[in-house]
Amino acid sequence: MNLHNIYLVAVSLFILGCTAQGQPENPSNDAPALPVTKLITKDTTLHNDYVSDIQAKRHVEIRARVDGFLDQVYVDEGQEVKKGQPLFRVNPAEYEAELAKAKANYDNAVAEALTAEVEVKRVRLLVEKAVISKSELDVAKARHKAAQARIEEARSAQDNAATRLSYTFIKAPFSGIIDRIPLKTGSLISEGALLTTLSDLQAVYAYFEVSEKEYLTYAKALQDGSDSRSSQVQLILADGTPYPLMGEIETMEGVFEPNTGSIAFRASFPNPKKLLKHHSSGKIRLSNAVDGALLVPQKATFEIQDKNFVYVVDKDNKVRIKNFEPKARLSHFYIVASGLEEGESVVYEGVHSLREGLSIEPELVLMDSLLVANPG
Repeated sequence: MNLHNIYLVAVSLFILGCTAQGQPENPSNDAPALPVTKLITKDTTLHNDYVSDIQAKRHVEIRARVDGFLDQVYVDEGQEVKKGQPLFRVNPAEYEAELAKAKANYDNAVAEALTAEVEVKRVRLLVEKAVISKSELDVAKARHKAAQARIEEARSAQDNAATRLSYTFIKAPFSGIIDRIPLKTGSLISEGALLTTLSDLQAVYAYFEVSEKEYLTYAKALQDGSDSRSSQVQLILADGTPYPLMGEIETMEGVFEPNTGSIAFRASFPNPKKLLKHHSSGKIRLSNAVDGALLVPQKATFEIQDKNFVYVVDKDNKVRIKNFEPKARLSHFYIVASGLEEGESVVYEGVHSLREGLSIEPELVLMDSLLVANPG
C-alpha cells in the first residue's frame, strides 16, 4: 500500500471516529437526503486584488522663492485654479527698491561707458596730431572696455533684481486644485517656506505591487500574445464600490523590492469629476480569463491538515472521501487543479455529518443554478 492510500485510510479513520461515536450504522432505508451536484467545466474569470496608492499625475509644492511678509492670499483651500492664476503675493517694497537701485546702477554704467567712448575719440585725435603718445590712446581704450564690462555687470544685477521682484507674485504653474494653506495673510515667511500644494487631477496614477510569479505570468503572456489578462484594470474604492471608469496598465518598475520580492506596476485612470484625490486608497483588480475551469463549490469542501477534500457519491449512492488540489479560489468556488473530474457527483451541503461509506439519498442541485446564485 503506497503512502497516498495510507494517508486516505488515516483520514477516513479520523472522520469515522469523529462522526460515528455513539451512532449506530445507518440502514439503507434511513439514508439521509442531501443535496448533490455534478461538477462541470465552465469558462470563468479570476480576479486578483492589490492594494494601491493613488497619486495625481502632477502634484507639486508651491514654495516661497523670497523672504518677506505674505501680503495677499488670492485663493482658498480646495479651490480649482487655472494655469497662470495668481495665488499669493509677498510684500514687494524691498524688491522694488532693489530693482530701482539696480536700474540706477545700470544707467550710471551706461553713462560712464559713453564718457569713456568720447574720451577715446578725443585722445585718438590728439595722437593723430602727435600731441600725445600712442600709449595714452591704449589707456583710454582700456577704460572704455572696463566701462562696457560694468554695463554688463549692472545689466545682470538689474535682471536679477527684476527676477526676485517677480518671485513676490506667485502664480499657478498648471491648472489644478489647491491643497491646505498653512500660512495666512500677514505671516513672515522665509525663502523655501511651503505655501500650499497643487494637484492636477484630470487623471491619476495608481501604483500597486505584484509578486515575481505574477509578474512573470503577465510578462510572458504579453510576449507571446496570449495575454488573457487585459491591460485594462478596475479600481475598487475604499468603500468597496467599483470606480466607474476603467484604467490601463502603462508601465512597471525595473527593479524588484529585495525585502518583499515584488515589483510595482502603474495604471492610469481618467478622473474627469475629480472623485479621486492625491493619495487616495483603493484596490486594483486584475482579471484573468480561465477557459474550461473545473469548478467545485466551497460548501462541498472541507480541510484536514491543510489538505482539501470532498465527499464523492458513487453509483450506489455511497459517499467516499476524495482529495483534490485547488488551482485558485473564487468567492464561492474553487478551480480544481487535480484530483477531481468533470461529471463526478459531490455532496454540496452537510459534509461535516458524513462518514466514509455512508449511504445517502441524493437530491440533485444543478451547478448552473449555484453559479447563478453565487456568481464568482
